[in-house]
Amino acid sequence: MRTNVAVKTPPIHTHEGAVAVRINAIQQLRRSVMACMLFEDTFYESGVEIAERIHEEVAEVLKLKDGAGIVANIAYEARTKFKLRHAPLWLIVALIQAKTEEARAVVSGAIASCVQRPDEMAELIAMYWRPKKAPLTAQMKKGLAAAFQKFDRYALSKYANRDGQVKMRDVLFLVHAKPRNQEQTALWKELAENELTAPDTWESNLSAGADKKETFTRLIAEKQLGALALLRNLRNMQEAKVDTSVIREALATMKAERVLPFRFITAAKYAPKLEPELEGAMFRCLEGATKLTGKTVLVVDCSGSMHGQISGKSELDRLSAAAALAMLLREVCEEVVIYATAGDDMRRQHATMLVPPRRGFGLRDLLRYENTYRAIGGGGIFLKQVVDLLREKESDADRIVVFTDEQDCDLVNKPASAKPFGKNNYLINVGADRNGIGYGEWLHIDGFSEATLDFIQQHEAQQ
Repeated sequence: MRTNVAVKTPPIHTHEGAVAVRINAIQQLRRSVMACMLFEDTFYESGVEIAERIHEEVAEVLKLKDGAGIVANIAYEARTKFKLRHAPLWLIVALIQAKTEEARAVVSGAIASCVQRPDEMAELIAMYWRPKKAPLTAQMKKGLAAAFQKFDRYALSKYANRDGQVKMRDVLFLVHAKPRNQEQTALWKELAENELTAPDTWESNLSAGADKKETFTRLIAEKQLGALALLRNLRNMQEAKVDTSVIREALATMKAERVLPFRFITAAKYAPKLEPELEGAMFRCLEGATKLTGKTVLVVDCSGSMHGQISGKSELDRLSAAAALAMLLREVCEEVVIYATAGDDMRRQHATMLVPPRRGFGLRDLLRYENTYRAIGGGGIFLKQVVDLLREKESDADRIVVFTDEQDCDLVNKPASAKPFGKNNYLINVGADRNGIGYGEWLHIDGFSEATLDFIQQHEAQQ
């Protein structure tokens, strides 16, 4: 009997049963991280399952040459470009727990670069102590001490008295950070002695019983209300009867570069009268952006799972994240054609419709549940069939961009057999599920920040 025979690797599948694509360890870690709201449930998977998988994937990347450096770079990219807060810290915890020389060498630098807010220091320790407390490692203390030195009085006092397992003064005591000057020495002494008073923020004012209208009006005038706080409080401001002209002026001058695109859709949900200003604020991050020449075909997955929330605590779904990216990309395309797709589960085939290439929130409205999901069948995505349709209808396309969570339903055709035909072909994954379909001849991008659009522009500029 012949024993030296090739062993067939069993196929892997999407959550909807289609054959998925096997990818390398780095790609697998990126798809799990770049759209991950850590420990929060998604349409298909629990937050705990995703978190455990990320640590397993880190272990695989650490087996590679310079694996620790790769993990640290992914953490930094997730924090700075994709504006995620918890997933990068979870990667750092995995590096700490790896207990290898290579991992130890990058931990302190990763902490110092990834920590962007004071409360993230406490959150990192709380994650490290999950499920039980353990002494902080030397490199962890070194990194946290370096991070501590970055924050001024306003930043530290804003988070000093927040509730949580680990408080800011606890971090100071645990890491033994050394102040750089007398001013920092005095500041840290106040923190250690619980004497730091809350700064002039909307939270501190309202919790103290201040008048809402007066507080928001003053903070806006003094430019003390950050972009995210402004968006999150639009409903509160309207209920408090803050002058609409004041709110409009704040939106017109806000700095939008640190705000994820889908946040504007959430804000518009509660302040529809302010959609023009919200749209303008969102588009400001595209000022000076290079135009994508030629014809672009945008395909937005409007299937059932895309209507699942980004995370268990989120007010927004994956479709809104995809729509926000489509709204931005549509602005930099010289010529654009837009399709919405889902599937007919009964007939196991796609149902795809051409939609008008409207701008901004008008495009979002076209892609909403009642306008797409019900109209085109309501099942899952069938990538192979969609690409075959586009080849027939849009054969002169210079690029194809698909926004999806990659959970293909096609049990007959392998999604990997979808052969794109544009000069450049992109699949943007807005989910964090284990397996996906958009690799091979697709340039695969994970995440739902505007960094995905930067990637497209940079890729084509390099060409």
